Amino acid sequence: MREIQLPLSKTQKVRLQKALEKLESLSSKVNSDASVTIADSISVNHEDSVLKGHGTADLNGEVVATVCGIVERVNKLVYVRALRSRYKPEVGDIVIGRVVEVAQKRWRLEINYSQNAVLMLSSMNMPDGVQRRRTSVDELNMRSIFEEQDVVCAEVRGFQHDGLHLQARSQKYGKLHRGQLLTVPPYLVKRQKQHFHHLEEYGTDLILGCNGLIWVGEHTEAKDDMVEDQVNESAPEAVLPSKYYVNLDQEKNYTTLETRKYICRAANAVRVLSILGFNITLEIIKGVIDLSLSMNLDIHDMLGSEFCVLVAEKEAERRSSNKKKR
Repeated sequence: MREIQLPLSKTQKVRLQKALEKLESLSSKVNSDASVTIADSISVNHEDSVLKGHGTADLNGEVVATVCGIVERVNKLVYVRALRSRYKPEVGDIVIGRVVEVAQKRWRLEINYSQNAVLMLSSMNMPDGVQRRRTSVDELNMRSIFEEQDVVCAEVRGFQHDGLHLQARSQKYGKLHRGQLLTVPPYLVKRQKQHFHHLEEYGTDLILGCNGLIWVGEHTEAKDDMVEDQVNESAPEAVLPSKYYVNLDQEKNYTTLETRKYICRAANAVRVLSILGFNITLEIIKGVIDLSLSMNLDIHDMLGSEFCVLVAEKEAERRSSNKKKR
C-alpha cells in the first residue's frame, strides 16, 4: 500500500492502518504467487529455456524481479507487469482525451500517453449519421464537430506510422459535455467488458477511460447507429448544408441542480478512491456514493479524512464478506 497523504488524527491513523493491512492480507492471499516486489525470486523451470522479459533480471542463476508488480507468463516469456506505470494503449481500449489541435483531416488529442493521439476525420461518426465519403465541406466544418479543449471519448484503433490512431464510429463515442473530467493513475482503472455506465438512480453517466481519465456527466441518450437520414439515401456523397453541423449543445444548455449535485458526489467518490489507491469500478463508486448519502454527508465533506477512513473500512469489510461467500 502506498503512502496516503491525509491530515489524520492518531485514532484515524490507527483505523486506516488497520483497514489497509486487512486489505493487503486479503490481496496477498489471492495473489500470493503472482505479486512480487523488488528482488523477489520468480519460480521458473530453467529446463524450458525461459525468456526473461521486462521487470526481470538474472541474479546468481535465479530470475528475480526488478520492479513491484504482477508476474505474467506468455509461453516461455516471463515478465513483471508494473503496478504503477504509465498508460500503455491496447487496441480496443476506451479512452478519453482533450483536443489540442485541429489539423488537416484530423484532430490531435492528449490522452495521458507519451504522445498525442490522432483521430482522423474518416474515423469519425458524422453529425448527420450518414455513412459516406468525407468532403471538403466536412473538412471546413471540422471545428463545428470538435475544437480545441473539447473533451472526446474514443476507442484505440491501433498504431500507424504517424502515431497512435483512434476511432469514433459509434454514437456512444464523441464529444462529452455537461460533466466533470477527472484524472487518476491509469493502473487504478482495469480493463473490463463494459466501460460505459448509466447510473439511472442518479441520472448520470460514468465513463471509465483505460488511460486514467474518467468522465462523470449528465445522462444523454445515444442514437441508434442504424438510423440514417432518409433524405440523403439517393445521394450518399452529396454535399450537406452547414445546418447539419449546428452544435447540439444549443438544444439544452443547462443541467438541473439535483443532477449537478449527483455529478459532484460521484466525482468526489472517484477522488476518494484515487486518494486511497483503490481500484476504480462501478460497484465501488456506487458504494461510496451510497455511504455518503446514508450518512447525509455534504458533498464537500466527502474529501475529509474521516470519510476516507470510513471508505477504507467499508471496502475491507466488503472484500472480506465476498471472500467468505466464495
